[in-house]
Amino acid sequence: MSKDELKQAIEALARQEWDDAARLRAREVCAALLDALESGELRAAEPDGDGWRAIPWVKQGILLAFRAAESKDFSINGSFQFRDRDLLGPQDWLRRHDTLRVVPGGSMLRRGSYVGENVVIMPPAYVNVGAYIGDGTMIDSHALVGSCAQVGRKVHLSAAAQLGGVLEPVGALPVIVEDDAFIGGGCGVYEGARVRQGAVLGAGVVLTPSVPLYDLANEREIRAGADGVLAVPPYAIVVPGARPAAGRFAQERGLQLQAPMIVRYRDPDENPSLALEHALR
Repeated sequence: MSKDELKQAIEALARQEWDDAARLRAREVCAALLDALESGELRAAEPDGDGWRAIPWVKQGILLAFRAAESKDFSINGSFQFRDRDLLGPQDWLRRHDTLRVVPGGSMLRRGSYVGENVVIMPPAYVNVGAYIGDGTMIDSHALVGSCAQVGRKVHLSAAAQLGGVLEPVGALPVIVEDDAFIGGGCGVYEGARVRQGAVLGAGVVLTPSVPLYDLANEREIRAGADGVLAVPPYAIVVPGARPAAGRFAQERGLQLQAPMIVRYRDPDENPSLALEHALR
């Protein structure tokens, strides 16, 4: 099924009421969509010049897959018990990859996620439907790549890093981490925040569009744009910080709110880990 045929079928199924025949058709169409996502032929979001654009009909198709699917027992030998939607269970990645390393210990790639060449996934980690992982990326233990999140080439997701999922609304941009970025341990990137090429997030940084990013190097505040996206500039080094909470009650008690801060920018050839270490000294 071609891309145009998939698009037309998904949009038609989203408009109509379903009977048994329509549900069977939806299962066929959604299975083809998930295959195209796994092969990298389709993505839930794509680069668009210097920015990105969501592909609403692809996300709409993922939502249809949940609707068309049935509950299925995915348990293994009766010891590991699982139940999920039958169209969206574990991906059979071995038939697609001979360079991907998924180390034993409980990781899973869900159907409809793409993982490139020479990716390493440490256990336990989870890659959700619609996600895209570029070549040479490292996903460490307890990391989550949420639904439709886009991760570039040679990215490092450290232990317990969390990239939130964004399925609805279908036109909303997902979380995006671009090539050569470094995401430190315990970081959270949520609600469509964007980490641009080569940026470094120190351990514990949390990014959401509702919290401004303070650029100490250039003495400015970076806020979410008209599209609602908070973007970390290329090669910025971001660490956790704090800002005073407003109001007399908070001031009397010295209360503060979390505030991510750019402490400097690294050279593209500078090692991300060493750049972060130097920035924190």
